[in-house]
Parts: sequence; C-alpha cells; structure tokens
Amino acid sequence: MKDSQGKALSNQEIGKKIENRVKNVALETELFIIHVLGRIPSHTFRKALHKSAGVKMGKGSTIHMGVTFYDTKNIVIGDDTIIGEKAVLDGRARLVIGNHVALASEVMIYNSQHDIHDPFFKAVAKPVHIEDYVFIGPRAIILPGVTIGRGAIVAAGAVVTKNVAPFAVVGGVPAKVISEREHKDPKYKLGRPRLFR
Repeated sequence: MKDSQGKALSNQEIGKKIENRVKNVALETELFIIHVLGRIPSHTFRKALHKSAGVKMGKGSTIHMGVTFYDTKNIVIGDDTIIGEKAVLDGRARLVIGNHVALASEVMIYNSQHDIHDPFFKAVAKPVHIEDYVFIGPRAIILPGVTIGRGAIVAAGAVVTKNVAPFAVVGGVPAKVISEREHKDPKYKLGRPRLFR
C-alpha cells in the first residue's frame, strides 16, 4: 500500500491510516447528527446538544439554528454571546469567542486552511480568538490565526486576514480599518435570542 505521494507504507503506517480514517468517519457522523438536530427550534435543546458534543458555552449564550461545525471540541464561547443562524464555526484548532459577542447570520470562522505553497497542499491550522463585545456582520469571513480585539466591528461581507485592533471598525476584501468605535467602555448585554431561530 502507498500513500498519496506514492511512498510505500509500513504495516504500522497502514494501521495508523486505518485508525485515522475510522476516527474521521466517526467525527463526520457526529457532525452530521449535530447539523440535523441543530435545526430543532429550541435554544435549550441546542445548547445541551452542543455542550454534549464538546462546545464550551457560557451563561446566557446561544447558537441559532443551522450552524455548521467542522469540529466541536476546540470551541469555547463566553457569556451572553449570540451566534447567528447558518454560521460556520471551525473547531479543528482552538476557537475562542468571548463575552457579549454578536455573530450575525452566515458568518464563517475558519482556523484551518491549505498551504498553497506546499507541494502537497498540506493543511495548516491556527487558532482564532474573538475578544469581548465584538460584532461581526452578516457573511463576514474570519481566516485562520486572526485575533479580533475587544469591541471591534467587522462589516458585512468583510474577509479578515489579519488581526483587528480593539474598537477598530473594519470592512472590505481584504478587511481594512475604515473607522473606530467612539465608546471604549461597553457594558451592554445582548438580550434574549429570538424564538425559532
């Protein structure tokens, strides 16, 4: 048996590949079940589902329906945070989302990508950290290795490839600073999530 680069594999390497394949099939099955059950219109049920799958969620936080996970075990969500419907949360590396964070609908957060300069197109994973009081607008994309500073705003449709300073307002592709939040001491709570979302 040979690997994808044509190198002959030892029996130990073959065993490891089989073990990895079985683990991946089990993970994909678990994620499929979470995706299907994650459409049940009950925040309480979904929170229990996501916690049982390994997502660490703080008090008062909620994940709306239709969220896609690539893994759940590396995701940490703080208190009073709302994840909008149809978001993508990549847990293949550490993903930390702070307190009082609002992610709008269809936000995509990735922490693994392929190295386009590697001859074998290998995957590279880097953590993503979103600090407290951040707002990320609809359909924004956050790429691996990015930290979004406290109180920052990411405009709808932005593609964030680099760290965002605290209280900066960024937008565009790739995202650039377009403004700054005037108030630097937020104290708000996001309130209850909408029913049936």
